[in-house]
Amino acid sequence: MSGIDDDAGHPADDRAPAHAPPAHHAGRSVRAIAALEAAKSIFALLAASGLEILGPAPIRRFLGWLIEVFRFDAHHSLVASVLKHVEPASVHAVAAGAAAYGALHLLEAWGLWRQRLWASWLGCLSASVYLPFELWALIREPGWVALAVVAINLAIVAVLARDVWRRQRPQPA
Repeated sequence: MSGIDDDAGHPADDRAPAHAPPAHHAGRSVRAIAALEAAKSIFALLAASGLEILGPAPIRRFLGWLIEVFRFDAHHSLVASVLKHVEPASVHAVAAGAAAYGALHLLEAWGLWRQRLWASWLGCLSASVYLPFELWALIREPGWVALAVVAINLAIVAVLARDVWRRQRPQPA
């Protein structure tokens, strides 16, 4: 297969058609993952925007409400520790992290939807990063939610790894 990569205008690689569309059933799976990544990115970008617009005051009020309602130790609980660190600089840092996360996953979603090989690589690697933590959480506190999270993430890694493998293997002549 030779020719021009229609989006970038670069010559296509005869050995590994990186821009070749995946098989039909794999294409639907990859598009479903793209939709999930787009939804995650929208939530992250909305959270980042909300943090920047609202600032630390409502967060402090909410954490204070949690301490009061659930009768947490106002000086030594985890919520109290978080409350001590809620200040404009930390809110900006969390908002920046959420915005970066959202932007990266939006880029990944766009690439997966457009069937870009680099996006399958990115998605496979980024989903794999979470697996050790998710497995640790499942071992420490087994439950249906933890099991579902691990199963979904394993399925995402499997689908994207299969997509990468199929698109990079040499095509029969």
